[in-house]
Amino acid sequence: MGNDIEGFITINDLARLFNITRQAIQKQLQGKIESGEVKIKRLNRQYLIDINSLPQDIKERVKKVQQEAIKTVLNKPVSKTDIEIEKELWSAADKLRGSIDASDYKNIVLGLLFLKYISDAFYERKYQLEKLTTDKSNKQWYMSDHKARYVVINDKDQYKREGLFYVPEKAYWDSLRSHAMQSDFGVYLDDAMDAIEQENPSLKGVLPKIYARTSLDNNILAELVNIFSRIKFDHDLEKEKDMLGRVYEYFLGQFASAEGKRGGEFFTPRSIVKLIVEILEPYENARVFDPACGSGGMFVQSSEFLRIHHKEPSKISFYGQESNPTTIKLCRMNLAIRGINGDIQYGNSYYEDKFSSLLADFVIANPPFNAEWEPKRLNDSDPRIKYGIPPSGSANFMWIQHFIHHLAPNGMAGFVMANGALAVSGREGTIREKIIKDDLVDVIIACPPKLFYNVSLPVSLWFVSKNKKNGRFRERSGEALFIDAREIFHQISRKQVEFTTEQIKKIADTVRAWRGKNSKTEFKDIPGYCKSATLNEITKNGFVLTPGRYVGVPEEIDDGIPFGVKMKQYTEDLKKYFEEGKQMEKNIIENINNLKKSV
Repeated sequence: MGNDIEGFITINDLARLFNITRQAIQKQLQGKIESGEVKIKRLNRQYLIDINSLPQDIKERVKKVQQEAIKTVLNKPVSKTDIEIEKELWSAADKLRGSIDASDYKNIVLGLLFLKYISDAFYERKYQLEKLTTDKSNKQWYMSDHKARYVVINDKDQYKREGLFYVPEKAYWDSLRSHAMQSDFGVYLDDAMDAIEQENPSLKGVLPKIYARTSLDNNILAELVNIFSRIKFDHDLEKEKDMLGRVYEYFLGQFASAEGKRGGEFFTPRSIVKLIVEILEPYENARVFDPACGSGGMFVQSSEFLRIHHKEPSKISFYGQESNPTTIKLCRMNLAIRGINGDIQYGNSYYEDKFSSLLADFVIANPPFNAEWEPKRLNDSDPRIKYGIPPSGSANFMWIQHFIHHLAPNGMAGFVMANGALAVSGREGTIREKIIKDDLVDVIIACPPKLFYNVSLPVSLWFVSKNKKNGRFRERSGEALFIDAREIFHQISRKQVEFTTEQIKKIADTVRAWRGKNSKTEFKDIPGYCKSATLNEITKNGFVLTPGRYVGVPEEIDDGIPFGVKMKQYTEDLKKYFEEGKQMEKNIIENINNLKKSV
């Protein structure tokens, strides 16, 4: 929306700010809009309210709510085990958003979080160098000459060889705080971002330089800096990196929720990512590729998987491609905060395969569903379209073939896909049939709806294996596992569900047992939940991959009550409901007649 909404706010934003319903806001403004006392303008399908024309009591409430949110965060000490900090920081930052669009605010806030991290990482290295060069017992580092010491402490290579970004003094977090209350603070932030890019070529064009032209007041930018200063730097960089990483990921998720369907373009809910990675089990020295990498969540979780299993998180190579120039910046910042290196390229994977020669050990992705594309732009000899050219109305099987093409001889892929791809007929059905006949499909998991933010589209998880007898697991040639997880979820809001840690473990352990990886658990078909099917069975089902077709329905638990007794009770209950319905209908008619008489 840009400058079109500067000085305006929506009813939804006021309701969010005051934590009340839209109807409550409308009631408070009742009559004032009609009389012209509160001025509005229309933009697209929504009405924007002129903030300056709001009643004085409402304007004062806005300031009060924002101030209270800031105080709540700033006055509470941070403990080393603080697991709620991301929620508290988000609550405060969200209250300061006002009328600015979530997609714009996202870049402002995440840019500041990134700046906080690289500045504090720089401080830590500088602190180490100061200690080393002043320690008389350290023969290698000690320097009695102040000038020589200064040269070493400010030597850029001392930072870059440690994998850190060099931060010029202008961009120190403390420098930002000292300039926060100046009227040109937005300009100062842009200059700080530019100065960092000048010193670090790898960040060129990555950092947001939008602070001078944002519609946010400078005092709001200053308060954001104060809020993020609560993430304390106490020479424990690993603790802070973990905390900042959590905050960054949490904010990405909240912005994805605020942006609705658009949010799915840059963020995959963590429980989905975690389940995919748990099933693929990436290992050290593996090459991981995500050709629709969004903000990099698949890479972060893969690195985390190694750390949890006591492996070296840095011993893994990441390759990513992303077609949205703003999202690729979020990805690079997300990885940098986590200390993860990756080759992330900008471009449309359909037409510009930036990694045409890459054969990956793992392909992990959440591509856009049912997206339109232009098949005519592909060369007929494109090696990716081995099984056929998908129709222009849906690129689903373009993505699937892209994933398969980039797998190493023993590679595996795990990806999210719209449910339609499981059973679609026509040209796409023919492509699916060929993929199945090549024995590439390993595991299919049907997921519950509402896993994605504000999108109820049901999805499934596909796992493809280039070689089912590579020795990593038991030989599974001619077999595929189907899991129906549609009823496995935890409701976190009216609009969204997630997989819990226990549910992820249950599903992943089922796959491990089937692959022969979990020696403690013997796999067995469970009606209504999982089924190991042969290629012959899939062929008889018309090459349809819908799990429900294979797992069947759960066995009914015998409660010991004879059917005749149950039927008698059902009949009595039904008669009772009929009688209640007749009485209700009679009451409604009487009420209508009474209303007619009173008119």
